[in-house]
Amino acid sequence: METNEAGLPVVLVHGMRVSGTMWQPVVRAIGTRHPVAAPDLPGHGARRGEKFTLPGAVAAVAEAVDRLGGRALVAGLSLGGYVAMATAAGHPDRVAGLMAMGCTALPRGPFGAVYRGVARAAARYPEEANRLSVFAFRHALPNPLGRAMAAGGLSCEAVPDIVAAVRELDPLATLSAYPGPVWLLNGERDHFRRDERRFLRACRDGRLIVRPGCGHLTLLADATAVARQAMDAAAVVTARTQGTGTPSTTGR
Repeated sequence: METNEAGLPVVLVHGMRVSGTMWQPVVRAIGTRHPVAAPDLPGHGARRGEKFTLPGAVAAVAEAVDRLGGRALVAGLSLGGYVAMATAAGHPDRVAGLMAMGCTALPRGPFGAVYRGVARAAARYPEEANRLSVFAFRHALPNPLGRAMAAGGLSCEAVPDIVAAVRELDPLATLSAYPGPVWLLNGERDHFRRDERRFLRACRDGRLIVRPGCGHLTLLADATAVARQAMDAAAVVTARTQGTGTPSTTGR
């Protein structure tokens, strides 16, 4: 799922239990205007069966950036957003800009407890959870997105490791460690919005965008809008790098 044309590369990081195929509609919308990669994280897609760890996930994203030339805009949704944050903090020389989508909730406290319960259920009945997830994706999401979510297979057995790894992450400190531009993109109806203002304040150079009427996954339903947002962010980064643009406001 890669292209080879000129333009700032874009690396897209998938969410929990799905794979890089979830980005197929967005990759098609970007077309040949930017090189694009959507790698599978450990425990997902072609790497199903591997143990998920946050360092392993960061390494997978960094390797994808390197394959596209060594510098890219990195965008991720949900789990992919947290992984993208960690990659940006660990490899600021490779991450030219960060677009974190649906991942502005602190992964601890009552919110984290809910996901620990989900993780236990997924670990106990992983194949049933996979089938239920496929059904939900195909019936609750627009056809292209629903198909893309399920195309690479589901990995609910990896959920406990994922939840444990994300709980160890301090996303506010991670964001504050990254010096580059950050776009926080949320759906208006997304439960992961709950701490978005704290996340925005943690950014050195951040802006917050909320899509009206969208939920956690339906944020991707308009693939053209998501692709446009990524390409606009890439244009800002490119302009700054070339010294032809001026810093945008943070939107704090």
